[in-house]
Amino acid sequence: MKRICSIYKSPRKREMYLYTLKADGLARIPEGLLGLFGTPQHTFDLVLTPERTLAREDIAKVLENLEGQGYHLQMPPPEDEYIEHLPDELLRRNDPV
Repeated sequence: MKRICSIYKSPRKREMYLYTLKADGLARIPEGLLGLFGTPQHTFDLVLTPERTLAREDIAKVLENLEGQGYHLQMPPPEDEYIEHLPDELLRRNDPV
């Protein structure tokens, strides 16, 4: 199954993205979700196939959500993940003296 997907970023929450089928646009997105997400900002279009890998999402789940509900919401990573990726010297600078 090959799907052409449009990806939108949220103006309200950093690293929150909304995947939709390009043909549907935003038509199948619930109003409540759009209210929380903010006005979607189109970032790019992408061809999704079961063989494709995504950096932070399970492709099977994304395709399933696109078919079933018409969208997939990618949430930002937990705050802890940001700290795990900071270089040690930055973490040491913030340690109490």
